[in-house]
Amino acid sequence: MKFSRSRKFLFFSILTVSATATVAVSAQEPAQTATATPENVVAKVEIVDPTAAIRKFARLASDNSAALARVGVQTAQPISLSLSDAIRRALQNNNDVEISRGDVRFQETQVRSLLGIYDHVFTATPTFSRNSTTGSDATNDFRVNSNLSKNIQKGGGNYQFFFNNTRTENAFAQAQVTDGTASAGSAIYSSSVGFNYNQPLMRNFRIDNTRRNITIARKRLEQTESDFRLQATATITSVQRAYWDYVFALRNQQNEVANVNLAKENLRQVEARIEAGAAAPLDRAEVVTELANREGSLLLATQTVATAENAIKQLLIRDPLSPEWTQTFVPTDKPAFSLDSTSLDDAMKDAMDNRYELKRLKLQREINQEDIKYFKNQTKPQIDLNTTFSLDGLSRSGTSTATTTNLITGSADLFLFNGLNATRTSLALPILPNPTVIIPASPSYLFGGFNRSLANMFRSDSPNFSIGATISFPLRNRTAKANLDGAKIQEEQLQAQTRGQEQSVIVEVRNAVQSVETSRQRVLTARRARESAEIQLEGERKLYENGRSTTFLLFQRENSLTNARNAEIRAETDYNKALSDLQRVTSTAFRANNITVSSPLDPK
Repeated sequence: MKFSRSRKFLFFSILTVSATATVAVSAQEPAQTATATPENVVAKVEIVDPTAAIRKFARLASDNSAALARVGVQTAQPISLSLSDAIRRALQNNNDVEISRGDVRFQETQVRSLLGIYDHVFTATPTFSRNSTTGSDATNDFRVNSNLSKNIQKGGGNYQFFFNNTRTENAFAQAQVTDGTASAGSAIYSSSVGFNYNQPLMRNFRIDNTRRNITIARKRLEQTESDFRLQATATITSVQRAYWDYVFALRNQQNEVANVNLAKENLRQVEARIEAGAAAPLDRAEVVTELANREGSLLLATQTVATAENAIKQLLIRDPLSPEWTQTFVPTDKPAFSLDSTSLDDAMKDAMDNRYELKRLKLQREINQEDIKYFKNQTKPQIDLNTTFSLDGLSRSGTSTATTTNLITGSADLFLFNGLNATRTSLALPILPNPTVIIPASPSYLFGGFNRSLANMFRSDSPNFSIGATISFPLRNRTAKANLDGAKIQEEQLQAQTRGQEQSVIVEVRNAVQSVETSRQRVLTARRARESAEIQLEGERKLYENGRSTTFLLFQRENSLTNARNAEIRAETDYNKALSDLQRVTSTAFRANNITVSSPLDPK
């Protein structure tokens, strides 16, 4: 005997009603003898009217606002957010990008700090001293020495301009500045102006440790700027992925809301059929169960929306106390899609030309070459040229006058002279005379104080100069040779690291291109699946309306359509996420999104 689908449905409905009625009668019999406790009263009511709770749930489920509510988020004033705006805000406000930007500025200060060694240095040392010993007069000395020195970046030399002035009353100091010709009793003024110049000729000529450190610091600065752009690229990718995850979460929530509303409409139709006597009361249970399941899925979809929204807010909002945390973001961009395939060769070329990891390794190799150049220079002997040129002036206080004195003076000389005359007298010889001599006055240019000493610096007899060399070399120089060997070993390591990084880039690009192609095919298949699910649901609904299908089968078709719609939007968002990953592995995110990121060192 064969039954149609509608007759089978009616037959199973009658069996279900009969079985439920039997259970209800069996349950009522022991209830009549039981003690009337509150629990038993409630149980008895539920048994007498098994559809009361179902009707109550149906009334509570008539509104979706509770299922759509998100904790701590107000939907009254939503903020429209395009993908380009999200990327712009992230680059401006993201804390990780700000940290990376600060690293660049900090490294730039390190470069300027090292360049400070080539600044001019002015030094002045004024000194006053008073000297006295027992039984002698005190002498006062005053010195003012000054110089201006500078290291020269090209060639590694250094020079110093000096200007020294001294006033001394000390006999020993006077003898030093006058080559022993001056004596105490007046102040001596001496002035000197000139320069010193030292120049390495072999070691430290083409490169020294200071210039090496400056070059390395500049390379480090370029590395930190590459790291900044790498972080900015990673942030763009994170924003794109979070944006499309948020788009999917909202679309998924919309599909779940539509599915819940569809179940509510089915419940309304079943209620009408029950009131008309065309359906059994317990038919309501199947619809309410499905409605509860769909509302559970809607709650999970709402949770996914909240999680996705928080993820994108974390990337865009700088301040943890910003009021934007309580506002909802509404994405305005739709997932893009193209039927064009991606060229693997073009992607490989972009990656090899643009990847910041490869640029960083290239800079590291350049740093290593600078080390090799420096350590090779340190194996040479040190020969430094030293030169000095100065103009010296001297003067005394007082005036210039001629003096008359005996030829023989001094106690010792006079003692001998007088002894000689005494001997001559005893021998009846004539006494030797001690003639008087006139000491002419000193030249006038030697007197006049400090101003005169300054003027004397420019006389033709004042220039002084010296030239010499300093030669130094270790007998074995093991330190420099060992450092050179170590730098060459690091060069080999860097070459291996570069090859490994290039292989990693190749793998990432190939995987990214494959992911884009797979996602593109998934979009096409998901669209076909969704279109087929719509046709199947439409056919199943007509069968159900004609009594040739069951509620269970109708619900299956509705759920299949919801899943197909979610799979389609998931495929579309995954395709866009795959494109963002491709931009990341080829370092073309700035170009693809029309973004110009200025260097943190550019003037604002």
